[in-house]
Amino acid sequence: MASCFRGPLPGRPSLPLFLLLLRVSLAQERAAATSLLSGYFGTKSRYEEVNQHLLQDPLSLGPPDPGYLLPSAACAPLQLRALIRHGTRFPTEKQIRKLGQLHRLLRSQERPCPAAQQFAHWDMWYHPDMDGKLAPKGRLDMEQLAQRLAARFPGLFSPQRRFAFASSSKHRCVESSAAFRKGLQLALHRQLPARGNEAGKAGLGAPAHSGGNKVGPWPGGLWAPAHTTGADIENEETEINDKLMRFFDHCEKFVTCVEENATAMYEVDAFKQGPEMKRVLEKIAATLCVPVRDLNADLVQVAFFTCSFELAIKNVNSPWCSLFNEEDAKVLEYLNDLKQYWKRGYGYDINSRSSCILFQDIFKHLDKAIAESKSSMPISSPVILQFGHAETLQPLLALMGFFKDEEPLAANNYKKQMHRKFRSGRIVPYASNLIFVLYHCDQAKTPEEEYQVQILLNEKLLPFPHSEETVSLYTDLKNHYKDILQNCHFSEECELSKTNNTSTDEL
Repeated sequence: MASCFRGPLPGRPSLPLFLLLLRVSLAQERAAATSLLSGYFGTKSRYEEVNQHLLQDPLSLGPPDPGYLLPSAACAPLQLRALIRHGTRFPTEKQIRKLGQLHRLLRSQERPCPAAQQFAHWDMWYHPDMDGKLAPKGRLDMEQLAQRLAARFPGLFSPQRRFAFASSSKHRCVESSAAFRKGLQLALHRQLPARGNEAGKAGLGAPAHSGGNKVGPWPGGLWAPAHTTGADIENEETEINDKLMRFFDHCEKFVTCVEENATAMYEVDAFKQGPEMKRVLEKIAATLCVPVRDLNADLVQVAFFTCSFELAIKNVNSPWCSLFNEEDAKVLEYLNDLKQYWKRGYGYDINSRSSCILFQDIFKHLDKAIAESKSSMPISSPVILQFGHAETLQPLLALMGFFKDEEPLAANNYKKQMHRKFRSGRIVPYASNLIFVLYHCDQAKTPEEEYQVQILLNEKLLPFPHSEETVSLYTDLKNHYKDILQNCHFSEECELSKTNNTSTDEL
């Protein structure tokens, strides 16, 4: 008897199987599109973009780094100062409102348009009260960073040590500090086993043995952070210090001449009207079946950032990513980098000069540690951990001369800057960190060689601008930055002239 229910014909999948294969295919296409874009998200980049090995093992210290030159037998870390950007955050209220505007525009479409309908039915799950708060992924960023630093520097991050914490007043920074402390508490009490290439990085993880230095009380100074021991670290408060972590808010010249000056972002505004952005705008308008006049660069950029937020916050391949290809992403990255360059980087001198208060505080405590070491006194601040923003790190890096291109970034040299050094996503992604490590070298041949410094950016050694080496004698480093240390006075730099001239020529 013939069966009433025939199976699928040979070589032709059943409908459910076909739909499943189609869904898998679309998911794979979306994932591929996202992976092409993820390197161009600028300051909205996830930390894993600069440390790809963390995608496989979030506690790994990564592959060997050829720059680790300080063997543990000769040099031991004396002091560590870490400036840490908050972890992954939700969009700001302003960004969420712009996304809502774009979403409403697509939902109001009357003529049929498959792409627009896809986004019209997309779940708008962001709401204004998220407003830049730390996302759960951001807490994880901080917990894992703490554990990696403890594994990398076991001599400094030990239960017997005391730790100084300070933070910006912003909720996401305070929460980042709390999450970091939680991760550090786990590391101190679990005594993490070595991971990755610890053997090749012994100099950075060596026990402190510099003349019997021990940890003592906080000596006081420009700021008074919360100071805790490993035993009670998770439950302690973090000292709020906007004077250092948000120095830009306290710099009247920056606020007036850059932050609130409509003409200061001329290059950014010009690029928004330029041929590269015009091409992207027209393409997105055609895809979404909307008139070009209904879109602008800000709405296109918020769609691009939504792609980045979905990846960073939820680790999903957002449908918003499908609007863009790699060339579009490069244009939108440049738009973001232009803003960072002119508002936080080399665009105007005051951007970086306003950070000299933080720079000088770093060297003040390095000097203090060396003086204590030479006197065989306890090191009063062996580990200083401060939580701020991309706007904290970027001006400081510019002040020190890192990532400076021969030509300024401008609206009319996009193609010339394709291989630029100044790429904010590679410098200050979420959870980015700038770490100063002071070493005491017992076997130094000269007094100058006894104290040496290394700087790490995002857990990788950063060559010094003055030498291109990854280690510097402390005396050489101070000499290189002599002018900033002696002649950059925050109150004078940030004071407005009596004429209150906001001309960008004077910035």
